Amino acid sequence: MSTLPSYEKLGAFYLGRRFDAESGKATDEDLLYDAKDLTTHAMCVGMTGSGKTGLCVSLLEEAAMDGIPVIAIDPKGDLGNLLLTFPDFRPSDFEPWIDPGEAMRKGKSPSDYAHDVAALWQKGLASWGQDGDRLRRFDAACDRAIYTPGSQTGLPLTVLRSFTAPPEKQRADMEAMGDRTQSAVSGLLSLVGIDADPLRSREHIFLSNIVSRAWQAGRDLQIGDLIRGIQEPGFDKIGFFDLESFYPSRERFDLSMRINNLLASPSFASWMQGEALDVNRLLYTSDGRPRISVLSLSHLSDAERMFFVTLLLGEVVSWMRAQPGTSSLRAILYMDEVFGYFPPTANPPSKQRAPSGSAACSRRRTRSTSTTRACPTAARGSLVACRPSATRRASSKGSRGRRRRLERASTARRPKRRPRASRVATS
Repeated sequence: MSTLPSYEKLGAFYLGRRFDAESGKATDEDLLYDAKDLTTHAMCVGMTGSGKTGLCVSLLEEAAMDGIPVIAIDPKGDLGNLLLTFPDFRPSDFEPWIDPGEAMRKGKSPSDYAHDVAALWQKGLASWGQDGDRLRRFDAACDRAIYTPGSQTGLPLTVLRSFTAPPEKQRADMEAMGDRTQSAVSGLLSLVGIDADPLRSREHIFLSNIVSRAWQAGRDLQIGDLIRGIQEPGFDKIGFFDLESFYPSRERFDLSMRINNLLASPSFASWMQGEALDVNRLLYTSDGRPRISVLSLSHLSDAERMFFVTLLLGEVVSWMRAQPGTSSLRAILYMDEVFGYFPPTANPPSKQRAPSGSAACSRRRTRSTSTTRACPTAARGSLVACRPSATRRASSKGSRGRRRRLERASTARRPKRRPRASRVATS
């Protein structure tokens, strides 16, 4: 009877092998990461090109094989490769994803070069104890999808659900209601170019009153309702001030025009289409299978990225508050590049909505003079030679290459639309 490798144990993520710094070689000892170490927060820090994304992709693959769902925020469009697995290592599977220019530079036809790449991947993965059977288990363990909010390239997501009244139980929690209201309003104002402080900005305070009053009454808000509410809010006082003194109608009209122009813009039409922004749906399919949901944002402007990330994090926090506690890892929220979203010297909307105490991981670049490609692991205080990702890393470079890979990957693996997930996960 054969014995399973140590990394096939539930809750043990296979990251690679321990690295001997003196000899400069990897040892035969597997380095396993305990899933429970991710029940709060984690950050992967390193210089550009040091292997941060590769390490984190391997971690997400291991989590999915253990039945742990993932929401992966992808600002740069680098995570679409999670949809590409070729367990049979057929050259014909690799050929659509190779760079024809690179094949030409090597003096080979695309088919011959694809044959070499397939053999290289098979040999490389085998040297780390991974074969086609393990890739098939990864395929069978989880559903994978690429969402592209504000675009039809992948699966579109509508943001309108963020203005849907929360459930009655959540409405009774004043802190949760305040958090969700602040998240929705901050995201909308950032999209129209207003950097609003929730405590000092009259735009933020005024819109928060409109949204909060509607939600407390159990009433959903469309953006059109919000525009009308700016002119006729249904109340005449803000705190101790009358509304006209706090925010004159002429200036409120300017705010409503800015939001209306956003709604009327053809480029915003795609934000109104697609599946609702539902955390349960992102984590699980309707039949209970865990998912890796890649939220690709590379096509968006900086303001649009901030708008979407703020709304998403607000939804995640609201979802977390509705879950029972647990001591084990049940879900991962991963962000491939946190630069600009969680700065130490500022407090943008995305930072205000960052989950606290959740299973959250992030990756960040730093300036460094280190040249080792081994990955330091704080949990063990040692070096690890990182195993290669099981999913195919396409060779196209730059943003155009990422966009082409995204279009092809999302088209090839686009799942059929399913009803809202019925299974509830905890984190």
